Amino acid sequence: MKDEDDGRQGSPATQAASRTPRFKSEDLFQQQREVEIDHQGRIYRLRLTQMNKLILTA
Repeated sequence: MKDEDDGRQGSPATQAASRTPRFKSEDLFQQQREVEIDHQGRIYRLRLTQMNKLILTA
């Protein structure tokens, strides 16, 4: 799910940036440590490390 109310305000440039979709990692992972992303037929893996960092690999 998207987190649409992020409280950003300010200049037109900041307002334009606020239109970028934002997803919470908890929503993407759904209690898993890895998800697959299909981008133009290529599979990427987004992993959550033990140190709570994200790693994207092809």
